[in-house]
Amino acid sequence: MASFIVLTAEMLHETNTFCNLPTTLATFAERGLLYGDAAIAARQDNNTELGGFMEAARAHGWTVVHAISAHAQPGGLVTREAFDHLLAPILAAASAHKGQLDGVLLGLHGAMVTDFCDDGEGELLKRLRKLLGPDLPIGITLDPHANVSRQMCDLANIMVSFKTYPHTDMRVAGRQAGEILQRSMTGEIRPRCLRVTRPMLEEVNGGRTDVGPMLERIARARAYEQVPDVFAVSVNGGFANADIAEVGPSVVVTAQGDMGAHARFASELAQDMWDKRLQRLNQFHTVAQAAAICSAHALKNTQGGHPIIVADYADNPGGGAYGDSTHLLSALLDAGVQEACFGAITDPETVQQLSGCVPGQVVNVSLGGKTDARFGGGQLQLKATLKLLSDGNYVGSGAMIGDLKRSWGPSAVIQVDGIEILVVSYRAQILDLQQFKAFGIEPERKRIVALKSMQHFRAAFEPIADTVIVCDSGALCTLDYTRLPFAKLPRPLFPFDQDIDIDAWLQANHQGVYVAGAKF
Repeated sequence: MASFIVLTAEMLHETNTFCNLPTTLATFAERGLLYGDAAIAARQDNNTELGGFMEAARAHGWTVVHAISAHAQPGGLVTREAFDHLLAPILAAASAHKGQLDGVLLGLHGAMVTDFCDDGEGELLKRLRKLLGPDLPIGITLDPHANVSRQMCDLANIMVSFKTYPHTDMRVAGRQAGEILQRSMTGEIRPRCLRVTRPMLEEVNGGRTDVGPMLERIARARAYEQVPDVFAVSVNGGFANADIAEVGPSVVVTAQGDMGAHARFASELAQDMWDKRLQRLNQFHTVAQAAAICSAHALKNTQGGHPIIVADYADNPGGGAYGDSTHLLSALLDAGVQEACFGAITDPETVQQLSGCVPGQVVNVSLGGKTDARFGGGQLQLKATLKLLSDGNYVGSGAMIGDLKRSWGPSAVIQVDGIEILVVSYRAQILDLQQFKAFGIEPERKRIVALKSMQHFRAAFEPIADTVIVCDSGALCTLDYTRLPFAKLPRPLFPFDQDIDIDAWLQANHQGVYVAGAKF
């Protein structure tokens, strides 16, 4: 039998619509834009969606036409110029092989918003469908922080979200999507997607899967995937920092056959997210409370031992925050903590200033707080000792980005009192030990490790931690949603509306169910 020809691409962005930093082509280029065979060579052996696609390709003898791999740091609206530029090679490859393609696999995020439309993934799929027609099977992978739209359900036959947060199964999800696509291309199955939602901004714990109720939901999803005519069950926590109409958690089933039965199962998981909407797992400290806890921990552990990890949840660049909040750092300095490290402060201006200095030099710096001091604090006037200058390049070693090449851009390490501070040019959250270690900072040897991340840090840092705490510094990813100027959200919506009559909402919204191609 002739080999199937499959078009593949990766184009991912999680858009924080409140971030005032537009996501441009240059933003995507910070992580590297890879095309064709070069992308395959760089990513096929790692924990990537493309790696999973290529596993399926090798297993089934496909001919793969890979267009592009592009993944920008979460941030503000994707510009039309960037969107069109990145989509162009995908459409060009589709056009060049039109009539020859047997299927398409796309690594997407599910929460892309552009400066000209609120549904980036839906727009991508719409343009691709216009070129390739309605019948060619298209499979997509999604981050479980996807805000899944009706348009996405209508235009993709296959949706597979990662099942872990921290995300450690991108490759697994890619392979699963590939296996479903293979069965679709042979004509064995004809999958379509259904989505079930509830009137919520997000799952209360952000979809974390290391502990809590999402573990049981994922276990049930995996079990239901063994039911005949069911090919994937995706439980999405949603992404709250998006001011769009179709926002929030969802359960998406890729299936065929009795879609009513599949919808009833998905509704059970969606209802469980609704029923447990008040059961928050994290205790969020103020920065002052966090600093006091860190000080007490350091006093208790005078003989060394494992560090306390304190995560600034609200200034997580992985959620589109600016990465230059200073409230936590200021509190730790005021508390006089010793043997501590802090990372990373995104401040290219300070890095540029330090680039003219030599290690060991004492320099006065205005650190952080330069993007929008309303969120997370303004600039700190500090006397710092320069310890290191670097191009910012590193190679990941942990479960999420092991062996992948990444960069902070031009970077510096400074010492202020008892804290080593990593100052960088490119925004990114801390999720791998090498993000410190490659620059001479040894987190395992510290008493206190302060970092900017929500959840992904746990994969690499919990194994070295004595204790993990999280704080809300008031930065852009704060959980105080009343500080964010939402305007497009559907109402009623939890947590803004506390007394929602869920039965009335279900009656008015088709029980929260949307089935691709169904007529209500």
